[in-house]
Amino acid sequence: MLDFSKAGWLVPLLDETIASASEPSLQPSDVLMDSGRARARAYLRRTLRASGLLYGTPADPPTPTDVEPPSEFEARALEEQLFRAVVKTLTRLALDLAYLVGAPEGRRREQLLLLFAVLTGELDLADALGKRLTAGGEVPKRLVGKVEAALRKREPTLAGDPVYGLVLHNGAQYADAQLFCRQAIEYFSSGRFLRERAQRRLDFAAKQKALLVDVLTGLACVDRLPGAPARRAILKQVENLELPDAMESELKAAVKQSFERRRSVRDVVRQVRSVDMRHFLLEQTLLAALVDGRRTRRERVFIGELADALHVPAAELHRLELEMAEFYARHRSIVDVFTVTDAAGAMGEDMVSGMQETLEKNFHRLMQEVRETGDLAVLLTKAARRQKLSSEERKRMRAQLLDVAKAIPALAIFAAPGGILLLAALAKVLPFSLLPSSFQDAEPTEADNDDGVPEREAG
Repeated sequence: MLDFSKAGWLVPLLDETIASASEPSLQPSDVLMDSGRARARAYLRRTLRASGLLYGTPADPPTPTDVEPPSEFEARALEEQLFRAVVKTLTRLALDLAYLVGAPEGRRREQLLLLFAVLTGELDLADALGKRLTAGGEVPKRLVGKVEAALRKREPTLAGDPVYGLVLHNGAQYADAQLFCRQAIEYFSSGRFLRERAQRRLDFAAKQKALLVDVLTGLACVDRLPGAPARRAILKQVENLELPDAMESELKAAVKQSFERRRSVRDVVRQVRSVDMRHFLLEQTLLAALVDGRRTRRERVFIGELADALHVPAAELHRLELEMAEFYARHRSIVDVFTVTDAAGAMGEDMVSGMQETLEKNFHRLMQEVRETGDLAVLLTKAARRQKLSSEERKRMRAQLLDVAKAIPALAIFAAPGGILLLAALAKVLPFSLLPSSFQDAEPTEADNDDGVPEREAG
């Protein structure tokens, strides 16, 4: 495993990926295209989706711990793995695109360094690398070090979201992947680095991210206005995107306005024209609505208004909803991996209040399902008391939680990877009257009825 805290990690990672690269598999329609650029663009549209980078999920993703909360060291290791996977996936895509456009064999490692410099917005650095490549000179270690440092600086947008901020890294990662790969197509086709065109691509990616923040903030505000911690997290995410100064200031003002009152989603997306941008915004909003395991009535209304404002027909919206649900079912371990980390310590006031409302509304049904689903109540009791579960018990509890989630979709978050941590955290912050006696530290009393359900029905 590479040590990302020390200089010199990038070149071995690039060399490893270059050595393992194979020719991309083409579809018959690709082969019939006359232009290498056309083949590359068709391949890119398909492969961004297949690689998962359309939604921020790279190839070779890390595997999160199923139930046990990761330690600080383990959580950092997962971030490192995700960061490594993103860099490798982008490298593989660039190598495939070089092949498809018919780029001559060359100094792929140095060419990739130039592309990563563009990705991070370091165009002076990309210029310096381009001149070295044109002259045939060696690339000094100090330039390689600058590319490494620039990539590490961008890691917050490559490796996840704050606990109670926006589900943003998926969309930001897609915008970056699109920028990187389109730059690769041009660079490998022409053999030259064209700075003005690279700047236009950076500006477009920044616009994508800013629009996404604006839309997702609207989604985050539909049920209740975010509390102070969530507001700080969202504004910090805006800063981490490293947008141009004027764009960042304008976006922060719009976000703060959304914190105070609901803005018209039609006004937010008024300037959107391209079909790709429409689908990008709608897909990422659908994904964000899936991540918390529930879709409220107001969220559904918001998504319908967004689709209408983007001129996406109802049939197309339904298709996208099914596609996003299928994607989330396959990749939820990566989408969720940094959303839930350390139980009670990570529980923001907005998350607590939202899940408290869900529990109140579904309390009776939840208790009925738990009692009827194997030994789930016993396992939940142990987990809520932070008692260690065996591997077999964790698997059994996960399977039974999924059964409960099928019966009560609003509670699907508890069946997600790490979802049981939320239950343990809720046991610390919710009134005991909302929980069955088995979740309380005190032994059940004779005042409880036979099945352990409190006399008062919540919700």
